[in-house]
Amino acid sequence: MKVLNVAEKPSVAKAVATILSRNQGLRVREGRSRYNKLFEFNYSIRGQHCQMVVTSVIGHLMELEFEDRFRKWHSCDPAHLYHAPVRKFVPEDKLDIKRTLEEEARKCQWLVLWLDCDREGENIAFEVLEVCTQVNRHIDVWRARFSALIDREIHESVQNLVRPNQLFADAVDVRQEIDLRIGASFTRFQTMLLRDAFVLDFVANDRNLVLSYGPCQFPTLGFVVERYWEIQSHEPEEFWTINCSHKSDEGTSTFNWMRGHLFDYTCAVIIYEMCIQEPTATVTKVRHQEKLKYPPHPLNTIELEKRASRYFHMSSEHTMKVAEDLYQAGFISYPRTETDCFSERTDLHGIVQEQLGHPIWGSYAQRLLDPGAGLWRNPGDGGHDDKAHPPIHPTKFSAGESGWSQDHQRLYELVVRHFLACVSQPAVGAETIVEIDIAGESFSSSGRVIIAKNYLDVYRFESWGGSMIPTYVFGQQFIPTTLTLDSGVTRPPPLLSEADLLNCMDKAGIGTDATMHDHIKKLLDRFYATKDSNTRFSPTNLGEALVMGYDDMGYELWKPYLRSMMECDMKAVSIGTKRRNEVLTTCLEQMKACFLDARLNKVKLLEAMALFFERSNRSSGDEQHEVGDVVRQCTLCQESDMVLRRKPDGNFMVGCLGYPQCRNVVWLPGSISEAAVTTISCNHCTPGPVYKIQFKFRRLEIPPNYNIDHLGCVCGCDEILRQLTEICGTGSRICSTVPAARGRGSNASSTNAQRSNTRQTACIHCSQTGHSSNDCPSWVPRSRNSQSHQTNMPSGESSIPCNVCGTPCILRTANTENNREESSTHVNLRSATSLYGRIASTAAVGEEVLNLQLPGAQHLIPAGGVAEAEVTVAGVVRVEHAPATPLSCQQLVILYLVEDVSFVEIHHILQMSALIEECD
Repeated sequence: MKVLNVAEKPSVAKAVATILSRNQGLRVREGRSRYNKLFEFNYSIRGQHCQMVVTSVIGHLMELEFEDRFRKWHSCDPAHLYHAPVRKFVPEDKLDIKRTLEEEARKCQWLVLWLDCDREGENIAFEVLEVCTQVNRHIDVWRARFSALIDREIHESVQNLVRPNQLFADAVDVRQEIDLRIGASFTRFQTMLLRDAFVLDFVANDRNLVLSYGPCQFPTLGFVVERYWEIQSHEPEEFWTINCSHKSDEGTSTFNWMRGHLFDYTCAVIIYEMCIQEPTATVTKVRHQEKLKYPPHPLNTIELEKRASRYFHMSSEHTMKVAEDLYQAGFISYPRTETDCFSERTDLHGIVQEQLGHPIWGSYAQRLLDPGAGLWRNPGDGGHDDKAHPPIHPTKFSAGESGWSQDHQRLYELVVRHFLACVSQPAVGAETIVEIDIAGESFSSSGRVIIAKNYLDVYRFESWGGSMIPTYVFGQQFIPTTLTLDSGVTRPPPLLSEADLLNCMDKAGIGTDATMHDHIKKLLDRFYATKDSNTRFSPTNLGEALVMGYDDMGYELWKPYLRSMMECDMKAVSIGTKRRNEVLTTCLEQMKACFLDARLNKVKLLEAMALFFERSNRSSGDEQHEVGDVVRQCTLCQESDMVLRRKPDGNFMVGCLGYPQCRNVVWLPGSISEAAVTTISCNHCTPGPVYKIQFKFRRLEIPPNYNIDHLGCVCGCDEILRQLTEICGTGSRICSTVPAARGRGSNASSTNAQRSNTRQTACIHCSQTGHSSNDCPSWVPRSRNSQSHQTNMPSGESSIPCNVCGTPCILRTANTENNREESSTHVNLRSATSLYGRIASTAAVGEEVLNLQLPGAQHLIPAGGVAEAEVTVAGVVRVEHAPATPLSCQQLVILYLVEDVSFVEIHHILQMSALIEECD
């Protein structure tokens, strides 16, 4: 029978193959990946002869990612990431490993998974299982469970194979998907909102900076910021205390005031004066007791990281890297474990016996094994058992290896000394406590004598100081040598050390033993926190601003509670008390609600950032990508969403998030002051859903008969919105400027003014600068000569090509009975009609006066009584009679005051007509 064995790392595969083959008959050949070799040898499993093939992966074989249309940052609204489809796939750099597994699986009858025996390893095991079973559905899958790369463990595990644990793998799948969706949505939101809005001068190239959010990373940052705020808000307060000492032939005792201290100076002085007036001290209690200092519990991952940080100032990340090296070399057991209690079947004496030859602690190991010394004690139970691995302990003797660094030596020593200490008797001391009374005030003093150091003899990292005090008896009286009233001030707590931070994370359930050090490293990598030489953490301005922004929103996203509940749910999945989909749905719905509220209150983030950073005045490369509320899916690229955006000039548009690959855009009227996407869907436009937008228009920029509030659809079915777009254009009139031409200047000066205005004024069609409205590439006016009359064959009516769409438009005479009847059913633009009529009455015969995008212009009845004027749908007025004199400034004022024509409407006309030669 041929058996395929797969380990998590190449070094583990080599170690397993070497141990099982006993280094005899071991053959090595190359796989498709040059890093993952194959080891072949013969072996017997449960009495059955097997041809073993051992290879490896490199950590996770697969990655979880969104489908391609959601992977680009600007491809969709981040809120959609909570429900966007995801897929698990083998990335490009691991395809060679996949091909090796497929080729070998086809030829094997058994698959034995030698992945690390924790939840993460179980998930990797199922990734390998999926690849292998796709090419060989009949392969028999087994799981080897081991905790150390030593002969005893490996041989025992291969003879006691079990089935893989689907629940462990499901728990990791849940965590991966939750972290991906939450992390991606908040990271995109934060980065696109803040990166280009502020000058982030702490990095060389802030345009590539990612302001990441992680469900574990952010609560970890919260611990750092919270302690920092506690220190910053601390106000020193003075206090007073009474100190007493007594010197005798046997030595000096210091007595502490049992009130501690008082913040009221007057009260402290009164009590002190009472003691001074009656200074005789009377012994009221003498207590002798035995005191024990217990050894530590067996070593788990968190405790290893905390102690390495406290004793050696090693970072948690570096600690785990060194521990992994020692594990793969077979010197310690698996370093990622939550367990802090040994099982009954662990050969503790055998582990101690391996250390007898060490030149430093070998003699202590000998005393432990000597029954007459009475030093042995079964280790305590820390109360944690992950059912996967034992506590960290030495698995092979070493007096020091040539290739080891100082940190390897230190960590191996810590593991060994810790194990020897946890199987030792506690230290024993005799403690004496003496209490005295002075004028009704109680004072106490204590001393300790160490009787037996026991575990402290080997565990040099801890001490238990002893201090002798003179002998006192009940009722004894004496006069204190000193009696003083001393002052002090309260002090804030220190910054969190790495050991403190790990302790906070462990208590709150943030992360796992295998991931906590990664979350801490992320804080430093993302410039959210710094760590000083004493391994104490301070938040950066960026880290503090982010936490402050979310705190001001009222959401405690930086607190550990949400993540702690998620970790409990994932643990419930791993033991089968909760289902995978149930936990996914609950967590994602909860976090999506938080995300949506955070986005609505994004001004809080901006305000918090503004306290620490200067606003950036640069043009953001992502301005066109600023994600707004989704209106519909893009019908052009059919991949990204169309969202409502506000352009830098204040105007609104609906554009595709796939820009610049997709340039689909809907330009909106420039007279809009406010716009917001609603949850109301349009019943006419397909494919849906198409969400309507609530618009608010500036009153002075729209005709009087239009309402300033309008709920409309931008996808073509809304006639009112289309009319207002044609009337108002897509650029705001508020920011437009009229060329300054006081008096009658020359044509040259007028031309120069127009050129200057071209450079400074935004085009009314596309709202861009650099060209005039007449030269806009998105607006193609037709020349007078090209507007030849055509005959509409079905009706026999004359028509003219439309300047907007090019289609034939029917020519209508203004003062006709039909037009008067039709005008009653359309919007009556009285004030605009009056002005247009006055200007038309001054035009030359045949002159094209106005080229306005005015819907229903054929229904306008000029108030000036120009019966011969012809008006097209596109708004082209043709005058067929001799002109009067041009309008003067006085006439314009009359129109403004008497005819109720707004200034903005007059301004609009003047911009598009050269009729008025002089206008202030």
